[in-house]
Amino acid sequence: MTYEIKGAPFPVGVVNVDAGEAVVCQTGAMTWMSPNMKMETKGGGLGKMFGRLVSGESLFQNIYTAEGGPGMIAFGSSVPGEIKAIDMQPGMTIIAQKTAFLASAQTVTFETFFQKKLGAGFLGGEGFIMQKFTGTGMLLIEIDGSSVEYELAAGQSMLIDTGYLAAMDGTCSIDIETVKGVGNALLGGEGFFNTRVTGPGRIWLQTMPINQLAGSLIPYIPSKG
Repeated sequence: MTYEIKGAPFPVGVVNVDAGEAVVCQTGAMTWMSPNMKMETKGGGLGKMFGRLVSGESLFQNIYTAEGGPGMIAFGSSVPGEIKAIDMQPGMTIIAQKTAFLASAQTVTFETFFQKKLGAGFLGGEGFIMQKFTGTGMLLIEIDGSSVEYELAAGQSMLIDTGYLAAMDGTCSIDIETVKGVGNALLGGEGFFNTRVTGPGRIWLQTMPINQLAGSLIPYIPSKG
């Protein structure tokens, strides 16, 4: 299986598969494909279906398999931004924002990830529920806007505003930190809390969270009079 990311600001991930290889994707992600790609829609049991639902995905997933020879399939981004390709290795865990999943090799496992700390879930802006990926092979996730990657050493932290954390290694931890100074919190426009992510591990930040994009467009949407 090979892949290539093409296009901007609405990119597609073009995946080439050998005969018999399968790719899993969220429903509605396929944009074009070779005629020999056979589609199956599966839920995988009530537990997995519910987990996908609460993590921002649809109840079902589509599985595309190349029949009779090599095949090609492309998956499109649902928001202006990037498609980030991650090569999953044995023992690797990726934690991502809700709705991040786009497509993966069938050997990658998708699970629901629940924040362990109540404060981080309630106040950190990333929510209690995120997406967890393990296994091996190709993983494609959606990034809002552009992505910036940092490698955090053990004990090293990054303070992140609400919604700007796209994904991180499972070795990182999340907590919250209060914005210091009442005036800063009330008048600074950044809110009362920031998300603190602590290493070791990689983090991927996104430059235009979809909620920020929506908020910036509201003043330009005519109101009904």
